[in-house]
Formats: sequence, C-alpha cells, structure tokens
Amino acid sequence: MLKQLKKWNTLRNQILFIFLFVMIIVLLIVGLLTLRQVSTLLKNNAEKQIHQVAIEANGRIDSLYEQINMSSKLVITDERVQEILTKIYDGKEISFHDRQQLMGQVNRIMGNTDGIFSFQIFSKEQQRVIPLDEDLLKNRIDKKWVEKANDAKGGLVWIGDDPQDKNNFLAIRRVSLIERKYKNGGYLLISINRDHFQFAKSNNQYSILLDENEKPIVQNYNGDILEIISNPGGTIHLNEGDYIVNKETSNLTGWTVLILTPVSELTEGLAGIRTGIILSGVVGAIIFMIFSLFLSTVITRPIVRLTKTMQYAGQGTLTLNPEVSSVNEINELNSTYNQLVKETNHLIRMVYQKEILRSRSELKALQAQINPHFLFNTLDSLHWSLEEKNEDELSEVVIAMSDLFRYTITKETDDDWVFLKDEIKHIGDYMEIMKMRFGDRLDWQVSVPQEFEKVRIPKLIIQPLVENAILHGAGNKVGDSLVTVTVEPVKTDVIRIAVEDNGPGMKLERIHQIQESMNNGAVASSRGKGIAISNVNKRLKLYYNEKLHSELLIESEPNKGTRISFEIPIRGN
Repeated sequence: MLKQLKKWNTLRNQILFIFLFVMIIVLLIVGLLTLRQVSTLLKNNAEKQIHQVAIEANGRIDSLYEQINMSSKLVITDERVQEILTKIYDGKEISFHDRQQLMGQVNRIMGNTDGIFSFQIFSKEQQRVIPLDEDLLKNRIDKKWVEKANDAKGGLVWIGDDPQDKNNFLAIRRVSLIERKYKNGGYLLISINRDHFQFAKSNNQYSILLDENEKPIVQNYNGDILEIISNPGGTIHLNEGDYIVNKETSNLTGWTVLILTPVSELTEGLAGIRTGIILSGVVGAIIFMIFSLFLSTVITRPIVRLTKTMQYAGQGTLTLNPEVSSVNEINELNSTYNQLVKETNHLIRMVYQKEILRSRSELKALQAQINPHFLFNTLDSLHWSLEEKNEDELSEVVIAMSDLFRYTITKETDDDWVFLKDEIKHIGDYMEIMKMRFGDRLDWQVSVPQEFEKVRIPKLIIQPLVENAILHGAGNKVGDSLVTVTVEPVKTDVIRIAVEDNGPGMKLERIHQIQESMNNGAVASSRGKGIAISNVNKRLKLYYNEKLHSELLIESEPNKGTRISFEIPIRGN
C-alpha cells in the first residue's frame, strides 16, 4: 500500500494537488465574500428604499396634517363663522336660518379638503352650533381636551380616536373672535377619516403611526407594540421572524412613523445568486484542474536538469548556470537561481568591505576621542601661558572658549539633556567671546529664578537664539546693543524662556516668512536668516512632542528690537 502511494508521490502530482487545493480555497473564499457583499448590498439598498418610504410617508402625513390645519384655520377665520360666534358671545340669539347658512359655508370649505369627515362648531358654553342638533361638547370629548385647546390659543390640538366612531379621529381648536380682541368665542371639533392616514405599501410590511406621546394613531400590527417602540432601530425579532425597524419622526407634528419589513423580503434573490456562484466555482475548478495537469507536466520535465546543475555548484564562489530552457517557468527559475548566485557573491563582497569599514570606523572613533582632549589641553596651555604674561583679559576669553568647546563637544547622558543653569553658563561663555568682537557695544542681562536652575532642558536650545540676536541685532545696529535672556513662570509646571535684543527689528512680512519657514522646515532666506530659529523649533518639537506648550513666538517691530520666546514644561523629559 505504501509502495503504491509512494509511486504517486511525484513532483507533478504534488504540484497538481497544491494548485487544486489553493484554487478551491480561493474559489471558496471569493464565493463567500461575493455572496456576503451582494447580500449586504441588497440589504443596504432595501434599507435605503424603506427609509425613503418612511420619509415619504412622514412627508405625506405632514402634508395631511398641514392640510387639516389650514382647512380648520379657514373655518375659524371665516367671516360668517366669526359673525355668528360673535353674536353668541354678545348674548344675541341666532336663527335657524343663520345656522343653516353657516353649515353650508363650512361644508363648502370641507369639500375642498380630503380626509375630513365633518366640522362641528360649538359656542363658548360648549353648545353645538352646527350640525343642527343640541348635543354638548362635553358629551363628545373629555374636558381636558377643551383645556388644552384653550392653552393652545387657536392652535390645532390632536385628540385621537373618536369615542363615538372608531373609523374617525378627532382634533379640536379654539375659535378666537377677531372683533372681540381674540376672546374665546367657541370651539371647532374636526372629525378625520382614519383611512386617510394609512401608508403601508406591502402585505408583509407592518406600519405604525405614533403621536408625540408614543400612542398609536394607526397601525396594521396586532401584537404588543411596546417592544417595537423601545427598539432604538435595527433588527427586531417578532413571532413571525426577524424584521428591520425604520423610524422617522416629524418635526412638524412630533409624530413617529415606524415601518417593519421582514429581513427575508430584503434578501430576495439571494438563492439564485448563491446557485450561480456555486456553478461558477465548479466550472472554474474543472477548467483549472485541466490546466494544472498540463502545467505540472511541463514544469517537471526539465526540472531535473536544473537540479543537477545546482548540485554541481563549486565550493566558495558560486557559479552561474548558463543553460536555457524552452519553458518560461524553468527559464524564470534558472534566472532566479543565477540572480541568487550574483546576490550571494555580492553579499560576500559586501560583508568583507563592511568589516574593513568597521575597522576604519573604530579607528576614527578613537581619533574623535583623542582630538577633543588635545584641543582642551592646548587651550589650557594657552591659558597658563597668557597668565604668565599677565594677559588676564585674553586668558579669561581662552577659559570661556575652552568651557564653550567642552560643553559643545563633550557627550552628556540622559539623551543630551542639561540643567538650565549649565545652559545659561554656556551662554555667558559665548557672550564673553562675542564681546571680543563687539567690544563695549555689546552687553547682556540674564534673569533666571533660582528655583528653575535645576530644570532640565535640551542642550544648546537657547544659545542659537542668543547667537541669532547678536548677529541680526547687534551686528546690524550702530550703537550699544543689549541682549536679555529671561526665564519666568507661566503656570505651576510651565516656564517661558525669552531672548530679546534692542536691534533694528523686523517688519511683519519678514516675521511671516520666518514663521512659514519654521512650519515647512525650509530656510527663511538665501542669506541664512532663520536657520537657527527653524532648527530650535524642530528640536523643541522633537524633544517635547505633544508636551510642548507653545512653539517659538516671534515678536518684533522695526526699530524696536526682537523678542523670541517659547514655553516648556518643567518636567519635559
């Protein structure tokens, strides 16, 4: 048995099996994804259509409500209605003929409005004026609706089901007498056909219309609607199955339209699509099997020759295989092998060269350690030589230069963070050296509260701003120049560091150019102005990231100097 299985365990059969296995997996995944996407698309389109139906139904109900509102408003403002109710308000009697004429006038208005069953007018004392009987308003509706009509002051008040006729709804509004300063002259009771508010378009679809108090106005669902009302939207399970709930609330009436559509109705047609995908997958698998059989046979025929060539690869540097096959796949494999040989030989050479470069780098690193010490020793020797010659001023400058180089070159721990007092001392050394250039024209002031001296800041974050103030401030001014460095608290854990000069200042356009260069990382001008500012701004963002309270703020006016400041947290690192 094992020997028979081993007989079929050939490279061609393995390739064929792998191809078929991968193809079946791919077809299965693609088919499932396609079916899922189509199902989702159909469902989404159906939900959009249902939502549009709900919007249209809501708009239709708003239109009907507004039509009823306008028709009833025409009745209560009609000249004849106002005249009759004014007579009653004044205590005058109206004749049977007057009531007949009034009824005819109201019927003409009602005839132009769809959905209204009747208009009933009552006097202020709730006695019926039309139709021509002696029924009282309190016998038709509860007195709370009369009170709500009075509170609405002529607005339409929806009552709901007619207690005397379940086929109709009732609404009421108070009649305000125009000639009696809008005093209460009576009431208009409107009877509306229930069928006028039906809006369901499908036999399998449920529709519910709720008033502003979530009480049903019309519905074709006979079950308990409390579960449906409490559902925020989406899918709900009823006795018959799953339903999609779509809600739409009117801004005019406050009423809510609920449309429940069966999920099965949304996914109609998926069975046919599923069958088509399965048939396509089977046909594709058969076609791919035929091509895989042919392809695996073509591949395995010359593969042995290439294998032998690879076995004869010599020791050390690998040799190329010049043999070319008529099969494109084998040519690609042969080309890949030759490329691998080339890259391997290249990597061998690269490793050798990197070893040489590493040795040179170690030597340069050793030299880099020696050179600063040589520089410091030379400056110290120069200092003592000047001391012996009583050149005290030059000796102090040499000390300042030595400290400046030592601060700049020597590596610091903690990611290049230093104490604020060390940065201020470095600025003092720099100013001493610059004073040799500018003489008595240059002066500086430093104001740092003692409690902030131990605050850690990035190394060389203030000195470039001082250098910028000297070069573009004192360097461009005739007369005495003053550079001021100030550190002051802003909040409990935030300090502001400012560098200010009394130089020629800048125009607003120049400030905008520098700010733009800081934002995009470019140089402010071809002469290099703004490079130090841009670099400091980049370093602030790099070191403090989101903890940075403000980027560099530039304040300047022509002939009034320049002030550059930034705010950082006390515990920035």
